[in-house]
This record gives sequence, C-alpha cells and structure tokens, in this order.
Amino acid sequence: MATVVLVGTLDTKGEEYAWLRERLREYGSDVLLVDTGVLPPPAHAPVPDVPADVVARAAGHDLARLRTEGDRGAAVAAMAQGLSRVVLDLYRKGKLHAVLAAAGSGGSTIAAQAMRALPIGVPKVLVSTMAGGDVSPYVDSSDLTMMYSVVDISGLNTVSRQVLGNAAAAAAGMARRHERNHDEQAGRGRPVVAATMFGVTTPAVDAARARLAELGYEVLVFHATGAGGRAVEKLARDGVLDGVLDLTTTELADELVGGVLSAGPARLTAAGAMGIPQVVAPGALDMVNFGPSATVPEQFTGRRLLIHNATVTLMRTTAGEMAELGTTMGRKLRAARGPAEVFWPLRGISAVDTTGGPFDDPEADRAGLDALRAAVRGGEVRVHELDAHVNDASFAVAMADRLHRLIADGTRGPGH
Repeated sequence: MATVVLVGTLDTKGEEYAWLRERLREYGSDVLLVDTGVLPPPAHAPVPDVPADVVARAAGHDLARLRTEGDRGAAVAAMAQGLSRVVLDLYRKGKLHAVLAAAGSGGSTIAAQAMRALPIGVPKVLVSTMAGGDVSPYVDSSDLTMMYSVVDISGLNTVSRQVLGNAAAAAAGMARRHERNHDEQAGRGRPVVAATMFGVTTPAVDAARARLAELGYEVLVFHATGAGGRAVEKLARDGVLDGVLDLTTTELADELVGGVLSAGPARLTAAGAMGIPQVVAPGALDMVNFGPSATVPEQFTGRRLLIHNATVTLMRTTAGEMAELGTTMGRKLRAARGPAEVFWPLRGISAVDTTGGPFDDPEADRAGLDALRAAVRGGEVRVHELDAHVNDASFAVAMADRLHRLIADGTRGPGH
C-alpha cells in the first residue's frame, strides 16, 4: 500500500493533522505522521510516528535546547534541515510515496525545504496560507504542488474541510500512482539528456533534440528562465541525467549583470560535479533579461536594448561582460570531474545576433571566446570553433553527435 508522509507542526495544528490522517486512510493510504513542531504538543494532539526530537536530532540539534533558546528563526531552520534528512531517508527505504503538509508561513518553510530535497517525480503537496502570493521561494525548481488554504489553518470549518480534503485526496492518488510506476521509472530503458533552450535558440535545440532522439535518447528540454537552469542542476545532482546538452547558457549573463532570469551562482556546476558528460554552447549569452522596458534599471540607460515583447526587454552584453562570461564558463567547466566540451558558433550566438541584426557584435562575441580559451588553457576542456550560427542545424547536430560519443565512450575526466 502506498504511504503518504504527513508532515507538520503538531504543537499548533494537531486537530487538523489528526483529521488529515483519517482522510488519507479513508482514501486507501498508509500514513506516517512526522512532527516538526518545536513546542510540546497539547494532550489531544495525535501521536506522531516520527517525533519532533527525532527530526531535530537528524539535523544535529537538541529539541530541548531549541525550546530554551526561543529563537524562532533558528528553530525553523533546524527543523527544516532535520525534516529534509528524515524524508530523504524514508524515501530511500521505500517508505514514502508522497508528502503532504498544511501550514502557515513557518510550517510552509519547513515543509517546502524538505519537499525540494526529494527527487523530481516524488509527489509533494503543500496547503499553505502563503500560496496566494509569490510562491517561488517555496517551489523554486521543484515539482511541488501548492494549494491556497483560503482560510487560515486554524481549526476545522466548512471551507478548511473542503480544501484539506481535496489535498488529502490528491496526495493519496498521487502516492498510489507513484508506487505503481516506481519500477517503470527506475527501470527506464532510454538514456536521458537535458537540453537548455530559449526562444532565440529554439531552432538549434529542435534540431539537436531530433538528432538525439534518432540516436536513442529521451531529451528533456528546459526553458532557460532561471528556474529551468536550476531544474537541470537538480536533476543532474539527483542522478537522473546521462548527459547535458547545455546549448543555452544565457542565465549566466543574468547572474553576472543583474537580470531577472538568473539561475544562481551554482549554474553550470552540477553535471561537472557528478561526472556527467556535458557539451556546452554560449547560446543567448548576448543578452540580459529584464521585464517591461520601464523596469530596466536606470544604470543601463544608453545600453543597446531590444523589446522582445510587452513583458520582456533584452539588453546586449558588452565585450567586457562577454569576457567575464567566457572566464566564468571556462572556470566552471575546468572543474568538471567528467568530460566537458564547448562548441562556439562564430556567426552569432542567438537569433538576434546575426549579421546586421539588433545584437550583432562580433567583437563582443570574440571577447567571450578568447576569455574562455584562456580560462581552460592547460586543462582538459576542449573548445570547438565552428563557422556557423548557433541556430544552424549543422551546429546543433555536431553538438548532439559529440555528446552521444562522450556518453557512449563512458569518458571520465580527472578524478575518475
């Protein structure tokens, strides 16, 4: 029988969790109740299968001391870390097929961090008072499902019973499906490759995807919008990927210059750390992304801007910025424990970086390439210069074929 791990603060929400546990059982699930509350639960609270002191200890903390110190922020951080370790351990032991939580802001922080620690594909449902606003801090790049609680999670009433009941039914159904499909997921036949794409690199990714499919790969395409890049990094670290075709590395530009689509400083590191073959290109490094034109920071007045649509404004990277990006790319790839190669198109790195196009700047592109070559000099990262545009089918197919060869050869870099 599929097991739903029910996580929450029993010191404040014992009544709601007792009710949720009964609904899950009615819907055919086994339930493991994990207490993440710091204060002692009231006498009427349900008895957890994993008490709060076990959760705290999993993070190396003593629950009694957390209570004595009275630092709520530190307590939330400790319980979030401990819960992450508890749920991962349950998942690895085959005792977790879905996670369900219902919480306010503090409990949502604890539950969401633990849910994000689980692999993509493991069902995660969070009913939260915070889901009516910006949920990106909770969801990030995971497949966490958030439901707005509508009313506060404070007692059971006509509205909360409907919302929480729907959440329990969803979690139970997801858990059954996850249990049923676990063997299929674990025993997948085709190797899996991640590819990164932007609108201005779509023709290249389409051609590469078609070629990789011919070669027997399942290709997962990610929109390089920050969350997409973080998702690639997570899947690489989770061991899901056999290779990465990182054709669109534009998120590095946003991280450097301050655009709105940064994937964070860890972008372009996970595949290398895991020894996964990667073939990389500077796709869309010619641009930094902002929202509507009125939102472009004043410091960039006078820069070359392109209104992509009503909600997206692009800014051309300068030669100096491209040089920094080339250095960053080279430094990260040189640290890879597996094979890493770069394909650099000499006729433009995005659909708007063409001869006579709005972002045409051969000098800036060359600055990026020269800095990249200097950064990898003396290492094992190969750089291929192709007399092509990034969106030429020949360029994309060359990248795909090279990634296939690296995967098929089982090549390993330093440290293997």
